[in-house]
Amino acid sequence: MSDKSSGVSANFADYKPLFDRNAALVEANRCLNCYDAPCIRACPTSINVPGFIKKIASDNMRGSARLILEANILGASCARVCPTQELCEGACVLHDLHEEPISIGRLQRYATDQVVLGGKGAALFTQGPTNGKKVALVGAGPASLGCAAELAQLGYEAVCFEKADQPGGLNSFGIADYKMDYETALAEIAWVKQLGVDIRCNTEVGRDIAIDAMLADYDAVFLGIGLDGVGPIGIPGEELDGVRDCLEFIAELKTQPKDDVSLVGKSVAVLGGGNTAIDAVTQAARLGAKHVYLVYRRTQAAMGAYKHEQELARKDGGIFVMEAQPVAVLGTSGKVSGLKCTRTRVTDAGFEYIAGSEFVLEVDVVLRATGQSKLVEFLGRFDGLKLDSKGRVEADENGRTSVEKIWTGGDCVSGGKEVVNAVAEGKRAAHSIHEYLQGAR
Repeated sequence: MSDKSSGVSANFADYKPLFDRNAALVEANRCLNCYDAPCIRACPTSINVPGFIKKIASDNMRGSARLILEANILGASCARVCPTQELCEGACVLHDLHEEPISIGRLQRYATDQVVLGGKGAALFTQGPTNGKKVALVGAGPASLGCAAELAQLGYEAVCFEKADQPGGLNSFGIADYKMDYETALAEIAWVKQLGVDIRCNTEVGRDIAIDAMLADYDAVFLGIGLDGVGPIGIPGEELDGVRDCLEFIAELKTQPKDDVSLVGKSVAVLGGGNTAIDAVTQAARLGAKHVYLVYRRTQAAMGAYKHEQELARKDGGIFVMEAQPVAVLGTSGKVSGLKCTRTRVTDAGFEYIAGSEFVLEVDVVLRATGQSKLVEFLGRFDGLKLDSKGRVEADENGRTSVEKIWTGGDCVSGGKEVVNAVAEGKRAAHSIHEYLQGAR
């Protein structure tokens, strides 16, 4: 990374940089074109990986992009943000030959960028002949976009109601900036809109459009609302200046110049052990923080974050403080000056505090990444909609809920998975809606 004292923008170079043509052809020709390829089975959207790679090898870029985008309309962003090490690349048969797996994510980006971001894809897919039916989609994140794009191609009027001033949900505001920047997310959404998808921002369902009116005016409804923010963890001092929700921190980096939100000279503590926490550690380090601590109450083996993401955070200078529970945020003149923690011990029942083991980390910023809450209050406004004990919407494998006209997908069902999972769920729901509205109820 660049010298932190000379500006931090250069620290946010692409995590999976774009191949040039020669590198892409070399990598594509390494693929064994497996029969019954495990990489396809490992992809939640079942992209024909050997097929699109073979088309790259023959320089058929539009054909390659078509194979990807037919399966996953957000294939350009997923090429950047998917944990390919855990999915398609993790399943590559070259592992069995003790060779490096095919760089599937980077090849996917090479194929899709030229169409989705390069202005060559307007005619790749088109809106289907109108069938006179319309579907409302609540939210304009990956699940809704995946559903709406499929519906538009089937001839439906697909209208997304998004309460934010820009669409995309976590794809626009919650992905670490070194994986995908804000402009790329919005450019991909603009391409999706070419299919005829109508996205109405600054429009909140339940406020700007009544729920009952929406259910009456539309033939079906898809709920793709995701999750809420990260709430307080309930310790003294959380009201101090410098304590923040991790997602707010990440969203700020997406929309402001990096040098304007520099953390040069500051020390940061990130609370949590999931992928959002790891993203916050990595981004804080790249913003120039002199110390970045990841504070987690269990062992590293119990962390939910992917191993390759943990390794990246360590490489960027993250300091892992395991088996430590925050008990208070300390402050001076209303601002954070430290984080008081106690050591914990893992037990059969979970964990326990170790008496007399308190210590203080001298920090200026505390970022909470301790889990997003569910939008239970909002979901409760839909009469008859069933939620499980964790506040997630109950739905079948095609997204059908307990309410006849309502389908769902994404994080409000799964509790928080990858972009590619949300797109897959949205696409399945679209086909279920289509079958329903065509009379196969």
